[in-house]
Amino acid sequence: MSPRLRRTRAHVFVAVAAACVATAAHAQPVSYTLNPERSFVHFEVVHFGTSTSRGRFGPLSGSVVLDRMAGRGEVSVQVATAAVSTGIPVFDAVLRGADLLSSAAHPEAYFVARSVRVDAGKVAEVRGEFTLRGISQGLTLRALSFACRTEGAGRETCGGDFEGELSRSEFGITHSLPFVADRVRLRVQVEGQRR
Repeated sequence: MSPRLRRTRAHVFVAVAAACVATAAHAQPVSYTLNPERSFVHFEVVHFGTSTSRGRFGPLSGSVVLDRMAGRGEVSVQVATAAVSTGIPVFDAVLRGADLLSSAAHPEAYFVARSVRVDAGKVAEVRGEFTLRGISQGLTLRALSFACRTEGAGRETCGGDFEGELSRSEFGITHSLPFVADRVRLRVQVEGQRR
């Protein structure tokens, strides 16, 4: 074998090895910590069949692990139930009460998911279990948007907007039914910084 052919093969081998290493490194799971300034749950529920009551919980705390190449991930989020805000302090106090969120007995709600669907490198859907008032039910959040960016210091941030819905009666919240709807629509905004 000529020296030139040996050099060409060596270069090809090095290039292939480097590509394999780069792909393997990129395929590793990446951990993100939620940014509390950008992570909230917004909710909507129809009130007496006329208007829609809206509010939010947050900031959220938690973490996300994503392996976008493999198309999977894990999510763990904590929600302080007393951190509910509708813009009406008297209504917020009612929501925190024993008949509704029961914040004194159950100060936190949780969302834990091990089923994350990734399409073309972007999170498309998250399926997990939501625990509220000590009761756990399945919850699916569909991505309305998802993107990642690299900031000035080279730190990656990923985030998006997600939507889902739940029936509050499944968590033992039956106060004011049927005058206030059972169905609660959720809009979740999250951003996480790579660790």
